Amino acid sequence: MNKKFKLKKGDEVIVLAGKDKGKTGKIIKIVTKQMKAIVSEINKVKKNQKPDNNQPGGIIDKEMPIHISNLSFYDPELKKGTRIGYKFDKNKKVRINKSTGKEI
Repeated sequence: MNKKFKLKKGDEVIVLAGKDKGKTGKIIKIVTKQMKAIVSEINKVKKNQKPDNNQPGGIIDKEMPIHISNLSFYDPELKKGTRIGYKFDKNKKVRINKSTGKEI
């Protein structure tokens, strides 16, 4: 079964829960089967990397997936997270900001 999310790749989001609560970043990738998203500069961990043919070894910082329920769309005008809804404009489905009613 394919899951559908209101958040999309490239959206600016704010973290609602966890160690990075209150931080913002852009969605890099969405993992639909696990219901998680990878956000830039959020939920970073240290990983020991073995040397490879094209990469040196060492300790690297890596972004790990965070659950979709802990993310909210970030509105820069209001400077807080908002909900997303849908509206039909001339046979076209458009995402809107629930609090302001503006198109995303």
